[in-house]
Amino acid sequence: MEEKKIKKATALSYTPNKDKAPRIVASGKGVIAEKIIEKAQEEKIPVVEDSDLASKLSELDMGSEIPSELYEVVAEILAFVYRVDEKAGMKFGKLADK
Repeated sequence: MEEKKIKKATALSYTPNKDKAPRIVASGKGVIAEKIIEKAQEEKIPVVEDSDLASKLSELDMGSEIPSELYEVVAEILAFVYRVDEKAGMKFGKLADK
């Protein structure tokens, strides 16, 4: 019998020169995960699907910074977002220059 996976979603925020690392700003499972994804899509925020990363991030407390062992994978996602959505990438780049 196939086990149905419960959808998980976590939203990250990063403010250069303020945060040492991206922070958890929203996290949830099931219906809450769907709402997080829906809100991101409404706001034209890129959504990246990675069930392993979502599972790890969902274990963290709201407002906490991601642990150093996730820096590389999150940096890869930010680079992907930059390539896919140049406008979002330019916004991130301008923030990083401040």
